Amino acid sequence: MTAYLRDPDAIYRESFAVIRAEADLSHLPEVLHDVAIRMIHASGMVDLAADIEGDPRVVAATMEALQAGAPVLCDCEMVRAGIIRRQLPEATELIVTLGAQNVAELARLLATTRSAAAVDLWRPRLAGAVVVIGNAPTALFRLIDLILDKGPRPAAIIATPVGFVGAAESKALLAADRLSIPYLTVRGRRGGSAIASAALNAMTKGLSA
Repeated sequence: MTAYLRDPDAIYRESFAVIRAEADLSHLPEVLHDVAIRMIHASGMVDLAADIEGDPRVVAATMEALQAGAPVLCDCEMVRAGIIRRQLPEATELIVTLGAQNVAELARLLATTRSAAAVDLWRPRLAGAVVVIGNAPTALFRLIDLILDKGPRPAAIIATPVGFVGAAESKALLAADRLSIPYLTVRGRRGGSAIASAALNAMTKGLSA
């Protein structure tokens, strides 16, 4: 029989110990260290640490919003699937509008992507919500434009869209902090749904206890 570590708790402990030993988190506020470790764990890339950036208020803002009954608005099903539901308050809604029946037609009318059009459908629930974007740069661009145009303001934004077109630019725009909303992001092309979900999971650990 092949010898390998089988205890899930031990695997997590050893994984996080390796990350703590190898990742340089010195540029991040201490309140974001555990969050960054979970993001690195989800990606397998220790050097991701250098690109993680965020407002230290994002953890408290996220927890307070969820405790107050705010929904989590996700840009795609992969983000929603990666969120550990049992850590959230029982009443928390995990909302994805990308598959809504009218999204394709709305995208055509707005001459944009389905991901960006789906953000417009967040409007009724956006005020005070927690936003988690892990896939589409156009969703983040649209969210920023909507807020700057005096639209509803979420309580916190976790945004790690991935890709070669628009990902770095959309996240740089968020990190410029023109919105004055607590945020967390990964600069550059890297990102993805697993990283976004891992960030939220790190913030909500123990929230439902």
